Amino acid sequence: MNKIFSLILILISLPLLLIISVLIVYSSGRPVLHWSKRIGKNNKEFFMPKFRTMKNNTPQKATHLMLDEENYITGFGSFLRKTSLDEVPQLFSILRGQMNFIGPRPALFNQHDLMRLRILHGIDKQKPGITGWAQVNGRDNLSIEEKIKVEKYYYENKSLNLQIKILIMTLIKLLKRDQISH
Repeated sequence: MNKIFSLILILISLPLLLIISVLIVYSSGRPVLHWSKRIGKNNKEFFMPKFRTMKNNTPQKATHLMLDEENYITGFGSFLRKTSLDEVPQLFSILRGQMNFIGPRPALFNQHDLMRLRILHGIDKQKPGITGWAQVNGRDNLSIEEKIKVEKYYYENKSLNLQIKILIMTLIKLLKRDQISH
């Protein structure tokens, strides 16, 4: 079902994807996509596409851990991040079966502390998601320990009702631009 729904959303958003691609090339050159090395289900590495919002010389680490992230974010990239439009290419990761719409956000390949705790609590057995319980309950404002606690809650209480609640909360946060700091 995830694959079918992602394909439908890709087809619907194709004009938007093309417009964003042209604007990225016009404003900051190529490439249009950034392929972020991530950790998926069962700690399998995969490359997750996002629209490129940062300059090409940006270090590979979580943006919230950078001391000077504003020096790396492009002008148009800032808009894409604030609107979360940079995340739209992740629909292709769902189509490829690497992600779900809902699940823990995929860890960066170098977030060893997060990966270790996910293994310890069985969270690594889930496919990562574009959004999830931690995303709507603090996002990057959560410590790693708090994030694990929230992800474990989702893992142990996963239900259709909880997933619908997460989708609704995600839409509200997107519209309000809540907890989007860059």
